Amino acid sequence: MSTVIVTGAGSGIGLAVARKLAALDYNVVVNDYDGDAANKAADDIGGLAVQGDISNEADVAGMIQACVDAYGPATHLVNNAGHVHQSRFVDLDPAEFDRMIAVHLRGTFLCTRAVLPDMLTRKSGCVVNMASQLGQIGGVELVHYSAAKAAIIGLTKALAREVSNQGVRVNAVAPGPINTPLVRALSDDWRNAKAADLPLGHFGEPEDVAETVAFLCSDAARLYVGQTLSPNSGDVML
Repeated sequence: MSTVIVTGAGSGIGLAVARKLAALDYNVVVNDYDGDAANKAADDIGGLAVQGDISNEADVAGMIQACVDAYGPATHLVNNAGHVHQSRFVDLDPAEFDRMIAVHLRGTFLCTRAVLPDMLTRKSGCVVNMASQLGQIGGVELVHYSAAKAAIIGLTKALAREVSNQGVRVNAVAPGPINTPLVRALSDDWRNAKAADLPLGHFGEPEDVAETVAFLCSDAARLYVGQTLSPNSGDVML
């Protein structure tokens, strides 16, 4: 049986991904910074809850060990944990910039580095990184978020080139506006203007993104390497 670690799986897209993969008979490790949310999600899907900050190396090591103890080494990793904050660039506090990079980029790096050796030994594995369309086109008052997500896309491409010939596939998903707690934390003005501008006229749902992640985790995606798939209501057409 396949075993997946989903970070940031206590709510939003991460929770939808955890539910979808559990329904496909994966063993699911539910990570979240919020321990109560992780426990609730794990109870809901029959998975293993592990509270932890994925930007903290010791927390990541503990998460990996908990996975191994319960299910064995992870066969799949979904780097989904995120953090959102809105600010004009000239008002952006360096500490907030650093936190954004830590959660998104450092977290993706630490979690991937932790599971990769076992995947390479087995010559089999799959990593899906959660990016964003803002990593492709940028976002007003979201410079730090956009930069972090762009870096994840770059990491995905580079690592895919490095390990794909050793049996490990690495891809990314770059959602457009999705109805999640992170997006709902942005201003009403931003959300209303964005919805009106979408070709489909509405935001997507976390379950839409979960379907994309499940595809990339499946054998049906065996030719997808270093790709960024974009469930985005037509907002960005690359």
